[in-house]
Amino acid sequence: MRAFLAAFTVALMFTTTACKEGDQAATQSPPAASSTSSATAVRALPPSETTAKQALDTSPRHGEYVDVPLANDQKMRAWIVYPERSGKAGVVILIHEIFGLSDWMRGVADQLAQEGFIALAPDLISGFGPGGGGTDSVPSRDDVVKLVRGLTPEIARARLDATRDFARTIPAANGKFATMGFCWGGGKSFVYAASHPAPNAAVVFYGVSPDSATLLDVQAPVQGHYGGDDERVDATIEPAKQVLAKLGRTYDPHLYAGAGHGFLRQQDGREGANLKATQQAWPQAIAFLKQHLE
Repeated sequence: MRAFLAAFTVALMFTTTACKEGDQAATQSPPAASSTSSATAVRALPPSETTAKQALDTSPRHGEYVDVPLANDQKMRAWIVYPERSGKAGVVILIHEIFGLSDWMRGVADQLAQEGFIALAPDLISGFGPGGGGTDSVPSRDDVVKLVRGLTPEIARARLDATRDFARTIPAANGKFATMGFCWGGGKSFVYAASHPAPNAAVVFYGVSPDSATLLDVQAPVQGHYGGDDERVDATIEPAKQVLAKLGRTYDPHLYAGAGHGFLRQQDGREGANLKATQQAWPQAIAFLKQHLE
């Protein structure tokens, strides 16, 4: 516990690492926000990749697959989890990694529902798998990666727009929504902060920042979380921060020393640094979402 509490006060630093996801690179970061205190240290965390299936199997919350309408009478599969609460809730649209709608992604959705949000995770490669299936129809992770990388920005944007429109029809929703993405999906979450209409908030986990033209259109407040040993992504932080600061927009990046790319999924990696990063980042992300969705 003493080492964990100390992690909230140490200065955050930069290092380097490679990213399998092929996003493009970045630099910089401020200290952890003051909202991360000992009071949040006991907050439940989303599962890691190795514990996701068990977390889903034992969850008391209601999760199910739904069909999101697309153009030309097509449909996209999505996973939705509802919180156990009496009032209406904000919707968090989860944008998956380059590994598609995995059990881990569904486990993160379940944890968001525990925090009081409606979590909606679209399978953005729905229809592109064997027999018109999605992630779970694809025989290998490498094949999923190829399909995700094959999504054009236009297709990804149209499918996120359809997910947003679907979120507005959920009777239990309060009318507010945010995006939260991871690696490939983290970059898409940042880009979607420039959409019209913009989300109420966008959370980026180790995703590259948009190009300078897209940054000019960012309206939604953005919070970012990055591994200190992920220089390919980290090199895009400072340029985005400078542009958005000049525009008076909110961009709140956090860098976690020693953590690698994908730290929220690989919590047992890098000799404890990934877990420490998760313990710091997740409470801040939840506080940010509650600030803008409730």
